[in-house]
Amino acid sequence: MSPPRVRIVALTAAPLSVPLREPFVIASGRVDATRAALVTAALEDEAGRRAEGIGEAAALPPVTREDQPDLLRALAAARGALEGRWLDDPAAFETTLEAGLGDAGAGAPVRAGVASAVLDAWARLADVPLARLCGADPAASPPALETDITLPIAPPAHMAALAAGHRAAGFRAFKVKIGRDFRADHAALRAVRDAVPDARFRLDANAGFRAADALALLELALGDGLALDCFEQPCARDDLAGMAEVTARSPIPVVADESFRSGPDLDRLLGARAAHGVNLKLAKLGGPLAAVALGQRARGAGLLLMAGAMVETRLGLTAMAHVVAALGGVEWVDLDTAFLLASDPFAGGYSASGATLTLTGGPGLDVAIARA
Repeated sequence: MSPPRVRIVALTAAPLSVPLREPFVIASGRVDATRAALVTAALEDEAGRRAEGIGEAAALPPVTREDQPDLLRALAAARGALEGRWLDDPAAFETTLEAGLGDAGAGAPVRAGVASAVLDAWARLADVPLARLCGADPAASPPALETDITLPIAPPAHMAALAAGHRAAGFRAFKVKIGRDFRADHAALRAVRDAVPDARFRLDANAGFRAADALALLELALGDGLALDCFEQPCARDDLAGMAEVTARSPIPVVADESFRSGPDLDRLLGARAAHGVNLKLAKLGGPLAAVALGQRARGAGLLLMAGAMVETRLGLTAMAHVVAALGGVEWVDLDTAFLLASDPFAGGYSASGATLTLTGGPGLDVAIARA
């Protein structure tokens, strides 16, 4: 059944700031609470039926150009540009969104929040999971996704203690933040391995290394026998020569994150042979439909896929899990940041058993604001 024709009746936004259990430290900065906006979209179909959807517009300075105040200003401008617009089908939605938000100066995080909220409401009116609007096989069951868990940059002993606690909770793969000093990073990796002997590692330098240092760390880690799954963004966003050097010499897949924010970025990465895979994130690509389209393009070009997020709540992670469902799965799932928050302002979307996330299969995102 095709989704109904709908009109955007109302679009609102509010700050979404949730403290983390402890500082989230990466090579390029530190975050102590989410820097997001909660977007609510009310839609009405031609029969007069209404539904509300919610989406998360996430910022992670300095990875994103925007911070929370920028998101809220752009969303206020977007309200006037989008309210009252009719939407005919999801395939044309991206064009409508670009046209409506272009003059508002909205970047990808704002587009992602608006797109997620609108698609959530639209899917609720159609009584289907959001993944269906993004092209998921209607006969497929919601996939079970095993996520990694992130270890922020900290003293090695503390990182090891965090890893041991996460392993006891059922996590087997660790995304380890590195990129400031490869020798200190090596010490941290060894400490985590000593605390969790069966740990699998996904290294994430957040653009912090030169190629030589990235390769030196790889040699040390592999020499220690560490189980490495992939190496994410070893070099600076615009250092495609460095990324290409690491890609050519690395025995494990190199995944582009900061270097991959758009279709033209994908073309540049492919032309430079600067990655084996790319990290899909709603906040940098502009929403679920855009992420699915770029994921399909990347996969068609022979690249591997990671599903990731900024520091997002259950709401944003659920939207990204629907992208994974629409793509039929990805090689690496990095949808863990809700586990790192001091509280959960949302309910539903998925169930969690250890590291395994399973979508509920309900209409839209099937996420609700939790009652106090």
